[in-house]
Amino acid sequence: MKLIINIPHLKLQGGVSSHYKGLEPFWSVSKDYNVIGKRYGLPGIVFLPYDYLKFILLCLFGGYTHVLLNPSLGKNAIKRDAVFLKIAKLFQKKVVVFFHGWSPDMVKKINNQPNAFLSAYNKADKFIVLAKSIKSDLVKWGISKPIELSTTKINEELLEDFMWQAKSNKTFQLLFLSRIETYKGIYEALKTYQILKAQYPNCSLTIAGDGSQLDDVKSYAKAHLQEVSFLGHVSNDKLKSAFKNADVYLLPSYSEGMPTTVLEAMAFGLPIVSRPVGGLVDFFENDKMGYLVESLEPQDFADKIALIINNDTKLNAIAQYNHNYAKQHFMASKVVKQLEKKIANV
Repeated sequence: MKLIINIPHLKLQGGVSSHYKGLEPFWSVSKDYNVIGKRYGLPGIVFLPYDYLKFILLCLFGGYTHVLLNPSLGKNAIKRDAVFLKIAKLFQKKVVVFFHGWSPDMVKKINNQPNAFLSAYNKADKFIVLAKSIKSDLVKWGISKPIELSTTKINEELLEDFMWQAKSNKTFQLLFLSRIETYKGIYEALKTYQILKAQYPNCSLTIAGDGSQLDDVKSYAKAHLQEVSFLGHVSNDKLKSAFKNADVYLLPSYSEGMPTTVLEAMAFGLPIVSRPVGGLVDFFENDKMGYLVESLEPQDFADKIALIINNDTKLNAIAQYNHNYAKQHFMASKVVKQLEKKIANV
């Protein structure tokens, strides 16, 4: 097998580029990354004719047997990658489509008219998805090719020199680490903390990330809350510190594929309080890993977190379980081996 993988520019922030940056040291098969889409500060449409021409030449002269496409389910991405798929099959390549982001709005549109999607994408030899719910959507639309589950990954270097140790804290820090957007549940997180702070004065909240709602969130926190810290975008040592200093990871997200930050938080021994979205529901064990809350009511999140606050035995039992589970299932070196097998077996 000689594999070509279409990816965004690795210097871009985003789940797909982060995923393959983390997998890069661990591939055992012959593979090349083919950068497509926006780069150098210019939108992807500027490079589209060049990207298609370059891909044709790679298929003609590169000696590749397999192609891995990595779209998200967004209008532009699925149209763009439908052409890459068509080109690859024209040159008789085995094609695997790995869907990452999954837009609920796009799902509704395809539900109403699945024929165009089916006609374009059922040409692939296999699909890889991050959640059983995504697989169900593809099957409903008429996809008849094999569909297998995968996961995002934890970068190995993130856990370098980290040794899990039991905590016995007089303070209790909640961590929200994600894009600061409404759909990530940032306002539910703020109101959850507001409820908890009134009952548990030893609570604090750390918010890491940036996004369109950051200024509004800062204003709300200044007016209504105490002991809220803003770290901005974090990476490398700052990312490690954010996880190490926290006691619970809170993500009341409206929708997800497979949120890498949840896997990372687990690896650092944090109980998770989130929602049953995306691939989380496929492995998450309520009470053993934390809690997935069905509703978006802040009181419901606060009630679950209250089960852990000031209960060192409960906190440490969940923390140790999460740390061990994440190291066993989500490290990049293990994820890439599974991915190679899925691609080769088409």
